[in-house]
Amino acid sequence: MRDAFIYDAIRSPRGRAKDTGGLHELTPQALLQQLYNALVERTGLDPACVGEVVLGCATQHGEQAGNIAKSSTLYAGWPSSVPGMTINRYCSSGIDSVALAALKVQAGQVDRALGGGVEMMSRVPMLADDARVFKDPAFAARCQMLMMGNGADLVATLHDVSREQADALAASSQQRAAQAREAGYFTSIVPITRGDGSQCTRDECIRPDTTATGLAAMEPAFAKAGAMGVDHYQLARHRNLSAIRHIHTAGNSPAMADGAALVLVAAEDALDTPPRARIVASNSVAADPTQVLSGCVEAVRALLAQEKLSTADIDLFEIHEAFAAISVMGMRKLDIPEDRHNVNGGVIALGHPMGATGSMMLGTLLDELERRDLQRGVVSAAGAAGTGSAILIERLG
Repeated sequence: MRDAFIYDAIRSPRGRAKDTGGLHELTPQALLQQLYNALVERTGLDPACVGEVVLGCATQHGEQAGNIAKSSTLYAGWPSSVPGMTINRYCSSGIDSVALAALKVQAGQVDRALGGGVEMMSRVPMLADDARVFKDPAFAARCQMLMMGNGADLVATLHDVSREQADALAASSQQRAAQAREAGYFTSIVPITRGDGSQCTRDECIRPDTTATGLAAMEPAFAKAGAMGVDHYQLARHRNLSAIRHIHTAGNSPAMADGAALVLVAAEDALDTPPRARIVASNSVAADPTQVLSGCVEAVRALLAQEKLSTADIDLFEIHEAFAAISVMGMRKLDIPEDRHNVNGGVIALGHPMGATGSMMLGTLLDELERRDLQRGVVSAAGAAGTGSAILIERLG
C-alpha cells in the first residue's frame, strides 16, 4: 500500500450559528465554492484530476441534503467527472472523510482526493432532519442513541469530573483560542466574501472575557432531559451509580457554528507543490453507547496501540472538546499534558460546525506542528453512540 500525503488543509472561519452570524447569508454550496477556488489557487490543483470528494455533513436536510459533496462541486463549476460522496458519523464526520480519502489514495484507486465537511447550523439547525432516534424515547432506548449532553453528564459521573474542573477547562479553551486568534495562529483560514463584498476573516464564537467564576453561575443544560427518563435509562445500565451529576452548561459545551473545511490528500508527486504531511494511520472505534462521546478518547488509545506508540511519542493532540468532561477524562486516561492538548483552544470556544469540525481540527493541528517545528500529531473526534475516529499525521520538511 502506498503513502497518502496532505498537500493542503484549509477552512472557513467559524461563524456564529445565528442569522446575524458572519456566514449566515451563504448557502452551504456557496461557502464550499470559495474553498474549492482557494484550494486550486493555493496548490495549482486541476479539478479534472480529482478522483473523489468526500464531505462530512451531520444534518443532511434541506440545503444540505442531496449529496452535497457532489452538488457543491457542480455548483462550483468543477467537471461533472469528479465523484462526490457525503458521509455522516456526526461529529467525527470531518475526520472520517479525510480518512476515507486517504484510504482511496493508499489503495491506488485514485491519485488525488479531497476530504472535508460542511455544516451551516444557522440555516439547517441541528436535528432539523427529524430523526426518530432523537425524538422517540422508546425507540432511542432500543437503538441506544442518546443525546450528546446527557452522555457527557454520564461521563462526568462515571469518571468523577467535577463542575469546577469542567468550567476550568472551558475557561482555558476560551483563553487559548482568543490568544491564538489574536496572534494569527489559525493560518488555515481562508477569508470568505459575502454578497456585499465584505469578508468574514475571523472565528466569531470565541468569548475572550469568559472566566470560571462566570461559568459557575450558569444552570445545567441537560438535567431536564435527564429527569424525563434519560437518567433512569443510564442508571439502569450503570448500576454502580446512584445518580447522574449534571455538570454541563451552555458555557462548557461546544458552541454551535457555521463553517466548512477541505483537505487535499494525494499520492507522492501527484502535484507540483510539495506535501505538508504524511497520513501515518487512521482508525475508528465503537465504545459504550450510553456514554455517547467517549469514542474520541478510545480511538486515540487504539491508534497509539496500533502504531506501537505512547503518548510521549506524540508532539500535539487535537481531541474533540465534545463537552468539557470528555476532555478532562481524556487527558487523565491518556496521560496527556495540558501543554500538548488543544493548545489553541477547542470547539467549546471556537465553535462546532459538526460535519466540518474534524477537518478543521486537522488543519489547526498541521498549522501548529509547522509553527512549532514539531513532527507528530493526533487528531480525534467523537461520533454518536460511543463511536470515535482518529488520524495520526507526520509533518514533512
